Amino acid sequence: MKFAVLLIDLIEMAGFLFHETIFGPVKSRRFGISLGINLLPNDFKICSFDCVYCECGWTKDVVPKEYHYVDSKIVREQLEAVLIDFSENKKPIDNITFAGNGEPTLHPEFEQIVSDTIELRNKYFPNTKVTVLSNSTTLNDDRILNSLLKIDNKIMKIDAGSNEMVSLINRSLNNITLEEIVLNLQKFHGNLTIQTLFLRGNVDGKIIDNTTDFEVNLWLDHLKKIKPNSVMIYPIDRATPALNLEKISFEELNVIAEKVRNLGIKAEVF
Repeated sequence: MKFAVLLIDLIEMAGFLFHETIFGPVKSRRFGISLGINLLPNDFKICSFDCVYCECGWTKDVVPKEYHYVDSKIVREQLEAVLIDFSENKKPIDNITFAGNGEPTLHPEFEQIVSDTIELRNKYFPNTKVTVLSNSTTLNDDRILNSLLKIDNKIMKIDAGSNEMVSLINRSLNNITLEEIVLNLQKFHGNLTIQTLFLRGNVDGKIIDNTTDFEVNLWLDHLKKIKPNSVMIYPIDRATPALNLEKISFEELNVIAEKVRNLGIKAEVF
């Protein structure tokens, strides 16, 4: 199934947005010195999720007819210019990371951009990793799956154990189920990292809590099936579009991480 819906955030409230296609590099605890690639608009968000905690703000189902994604050739030109500059000036880059204002795999030329990025990485920074942060919703498209398989670090999202809690937290806009996501993630044969944000709160009168024993145990069952090489666990870090959300303590997150480690899977709290 290919995505027929591309949804845009008009940012009714302030959100943290990347205003360039190639940005950084930034120092990251997870990725070292990371040069970012934002394949989405520089002033609003495109995503298949409408997460209650998203630092970019809410996602709206309004698509300006005049909007065009940045052309893959422009992405290549801008990336190569930065890589040449960094190479000539002996500036280090640990990761080239697809991230930005929403879901990067929604770009219609994602396949070509990944190929170009790997080619340029091999030419200028052969020891640098290529990384993607994805919400795991586009894997029914074989072109996207095959492109992701070429990337060194696949950081894929699962934010809860049950469909009900995923619906409350991620508010999927393409009706994909958690079961479908888990089946697709198994296609990586363990060569991926699962990323999960834990939180509690009340949104529109509904209790959100993916830290309960029930949710955590279901989530652990998914990890057993996916067999990722590692798991990244983290709390809310920036302002969220939904109010009344609780940041979970490091100590509580580490208890959850220890349960992952007991499965023989590396886990780290950020």
